[in-house]
Amino acid sequence: MSVEPIEAAPAYIERKSTQWTAERDAVLRFKDIGRKGSHDWVREAWTWHIQSNYPEKVFVIERLRHVGRTGERGFVGGAVEGDIEYRFGYYVVGRIGRAAGRWVWGQFSPLIPQADVRVLLAKASSEGTLLI
Repeated sequence: MSVEPIEAAPAYIERKSTQWTAERDAVLRFKDIGRKGSHDWVREAWTWHIQSNYPEKVFVIERLRHVGRTGERGFVGGAVEGDIEYRFGYYVVGRIGRAAGRWVWGQFSPLIPQADVRVLLAKASSEGTLLI
């Protein structure tokens, strides 16, 4: 079954980047693993890459800065205010139900083709997303 996306990957990336630029100072709140607290992050930079053998999947690397937390931690250690961490993820055109034909956040760890790994990391480094 083929489901046409509502927009092509380059247009989706442009739209999402415009949104994220407008929201650059917005706090992203993620639940702590212990579920009794949360961690606050700010998205500082990101890099996109369309999967070479599947144009309805786009990878993103985000550079996030920890800006605070609330509640209890589920473990000792972890990020403290000012720390930088990276999130690797992807968006894909949904195939089932309400997601059919829409770009949706990938639910699982990204599987990245060997041909795309070096390109994605080099692009993120040259764009300044990866500070390595």
